[in-house]
Amino acid sequence: MVTESLLLLATGVFFIALLYSSVGHAGASGYIAVMTLLGLAPAEIKPIALALNILVATIGTWQFWRAGHFSWSLFWPFALLSVPFAFLGGYLNLPTHVFKVVVGIVLLVLAAQFLLRPPAEGETQAPARPVAMGVGAGLGLLSGLTGTGGGIFLTPLLIFLRWARTKAASATSALFILLNSISGLLGNLSATRTFPKFGISLLVAAAVGGAIGSWFGSRRLAPIAIKRLLAVVLVIAGLKLVFA
Repeated sequence: MVTESLLLLATGVFFIALLYSSVGHAGASGYIAVMTLLGLAPAEIKPIALALNILVATIGTWQFWRAGHFSWSLFWPFALLSVPFAFLGGYLNLPTHVFKVVVGIVLLVLAAQFLLRPPAEGETQAPARPVAMGVGAGLGLLSGLTGTGGGIFLTPLLIFLRWARTKAASATSALFILLNSISGLLGNLSATRTFPKFGISLLVAAAVGGAIGSWFGSRRLAPIAIKRLLAVVLVIAGLKLVFA
């Protein structure tokens, strides 16, 4: 990759990591969109996006945990089956264009809800464990197939179904993304046994952006601000899936 393109890509990665990490996400859908616009091959995009996800999600998990927003009892039922299903999704390379378009439209509808009528903070009730485990399995498979960590789907569910408050949802999604991204990357590497070397140089940009964004999201931003930013994230992810 030429230097100019790499610098442009690194700049995009920095700002995506900054935005996404502020809502407990890691930015895979944004990284995928930027790399697609710059003409990278799909075989290069998926492993790089997952690797960047792992780094940013690690930083976000640490920041939201330190700020006291993480709940293990809320998290583990969603994560239990998501990891093996994310591995399966990362291993598979299916023609999923129509499926992605449908998912993208759903994300755009959710984004409109967050922009026009964001859910108010109120009493929450975690779902029954079998429900959470089933949701986690489905989101894990979806995350592996799409090259994301699954948080782009989990956070809106947690908030809209009143399973968690906004910052607790962000904290849960950060670790959910981390585990699924690791599993998805291992699945992808098991199938391809390759990782683009230039992807390593993007980790610094992602680390800086992720550190800044997750600090603000966990300690400074109000829940309503996080919901508005989440709407922006959902728009980016939805458009990427629809028009990929």
